Amino acid sequence: MSTRRTVLATALSIAAAGFGLSCGLPALAAVAAETASAPAARISVSVEGSGSDVVLIPGLNSSPRVWKEMMAALPGHRYHLVKVNGFAGSAPGANVEGPVSKPVADDVARYIETEITGKKLARPAVIGHSMGGTIGLMLAARHPDDVDRLMVVDMVPFLGALFGPAGTTAASITPTADGILAGMRAAEPEARRARAVGTINSMVATEAMRAGAIEDSLTSTPDVSARAYHELVVTDLRPELVNIKAPLTVLYVATKGFLTPAQADAVYTAAYAPVKGARLKRIDDSAHFIMWDQPKAFQAEVKSFLDAK
Repeated sequence: MSTRRTVLATALSIAAAGFGLSCGLPALAAVAAETASAPAARISVSVEGSGSDVVLIPGLNSSPRVWKEMMAALPGHRYHLVKVNGFAGSAPGANVEGPVSKPVADDVARYIETEITGKKLARPAVIGHSMGGTIGLMLAARHPDDVDRLMVVDMVPFLGALFGPAGTTAASITPTADGILAGMRAAEPEARRARAVGTINSMVATEAMRAGAIEDSLTSTPDVSARAYHELVVTDLRPELVNIKAPLTVLYVATKGFLTPAQADAVYTAAYAPVKGARLKRIDDSAHFIMWDQPKAFQAEVKSFLDAK
């Protein structure tokens, strides 16, 4: 099977399962010293620790649960934990309609630029997982002066390219994305639950971490999740990668049963070729949630990323 077809199989399996990702933190107040909400109510941000500023953006149907172990292992930073409204038990707010990633990226930029807090962040480091990586790319490409450095965790700049043949564009993949959206919207609660469990089991290899991920996925607003996934499929950020000024690190995995390490290397190398000096690192023996499946390797990579001058 070709690299593109194996990647396509991976993408379609994700789509069929409703992309039931999850990484939430229900008791956010337990770790947050401050909380701020965007005026447009797209996001909420909680803050923990002190030191250099680091903005953490989780993925689809996700909340900051996924960063908990990393933050404990890497003190000495002021972590700004973004939660997208409508995910993991939060009210949809302004995300009740329309696109999600683009306006969320704009709200994160406003947060950095202090329209919300009144305290400008001095070019923070940004780390985004999955859809959070897409938001991080938007932020770095469209607001380049706001980002000191960017880490993308297991996400490509054009997810739609994985759903079609060579030469796939945002326009050509839109009918496929529309079909996925309709299917996600039509799913009955029990079918959605079953698909979310199956998806998370495939994306979180560490069994002990799955229950919280499933809870976060199932407490996300289904229509917000469906529209956000549709947006991911049809958004092609490749032409914008040349606008990124910040040093870029990309961590990724070779999806077991779908991609060999060599195939994963080829996919990510091609995807991020427009970014000069981008550092790409494959993390082996991990599923999509690298921070849970390979915590020591992930924490070492984040430490190196944050310590870099």
